[in-house]
Amino acid sequence: MVIKCRPISKGKSKGELIVSNELLSFLGGVNPNTGEVIDSNHELKGKFIKDKILFIPGGKGSTVGSYVIFQMKKNNVAPRAIICLNAEPIIATGAIISDIPMVDLPESTEGLVNGAKVEINGEKGEIRIL
Repeated sequence: MVIKCRPISKGKSKGELIVSNELLSFLGGVNPNTGEVIDSNHELKGKFIKDKILFIPGGKGSTVGSYVIFQMKKNNVAPRAIICLNAEPIIATGAIISDIPMVDLPESTEGLVNGAKVEINGEKGEIRIL
């Protein structure tokens, strides 16, 4: 099954989905040294997004969040790719400067559940459920 999306950041990646229904702030919400969600009020608290395909509604918080994503990439703890329902500039910029494939505005979310294996194509704007 292929889900069409809007391409945000080029690249391709595949992996396991980690899904949240809550907006995520990377500044203060994710540890850039480990990839662990540390926001005590977030549903992913204690989970690691390292090497996962992160699916969130969008981001929130400070523009410094873009640089937190970049630091995560430098520390090898970043997600493999990011899917947003509606990307905003903080996460989009972070993905672009970090070479993390990213898409948003999926035409469907059917099958996009925790643990699902997917492939992201940030050039074509596609999510393929494997």
